[in-house]
Amino acid sequence: MITARLGAGGGLFLVGSVRGLTSEVAPVLAALEGYAPAALGFGVSAEELRGLLEYFVVADGEPVVPLTTNELNEVRGLVRFGEVRVPNPVFVEALRWGQRRSVPAAALDPTEEGSAELFAEHIGYVELVRRTVRERRAGRDPPTPPTPDAFALEWERRVARGRGSRSLARARDGHLAHEARSLASRYPRVAVLIDRERFDGVRTEIAAPA
Repeated sequence: MITARLGAGGGLFLVGSVRGLTSEVAPVLAALEGYAPAALGFGVSAEELRGLLEYFVVADGEPVVPLTTNELNEVRGLVRFGEVRVPNPVFVEALRWGQRRSVPAAALDPTEEGSAELFAEHIGYVELVRRTVRERRAGRDPPTPPTPDAFALEWERRVARGRGSRSLARARDGHLAHEARSLASRYPRVAVLIDRERFDGVRTEIAAPA
């Protein structure tokens, strides 16, 4: 887990955690307790956030979650660091934490339709083919760094190192930063939870002039 306080008076608390790793849950919840946010922002779409709430936070049982080949390969590489759960247990437990304290939650990523438009704008056919090849290579030979933090960064570097993929990541992070600043204009303290590999990009976008 990695954190940073941003904005005037630290009104934005950025929290990056390794996606799927259950050992990240406890430190993230401890960080939320210490910061006591008035609102929570999540690096997911509105549709994803609604699904997490309906099927994993308030539901009596959890549904079976289908994984893409890339997601399955990432889980196989990450599992050597400990238990891995899908969907991201950090987001699920943070939502439960917020509900118990009546802290509102907001999705900060583009909607599914908006994400599809961004993907089409930044990922051309050649980049799509190259990205697919990189995902398969990463699955056959996953990175073996000494920490889960380093694993998340190296996995992203291998899969999304193409120019189009980097451009897409900047566009997503820019959108999230805009939404985070908007949320911070309505609440005195906002905690923003994102996947670890997005931390540096989102921090840069939030710190940039609006």
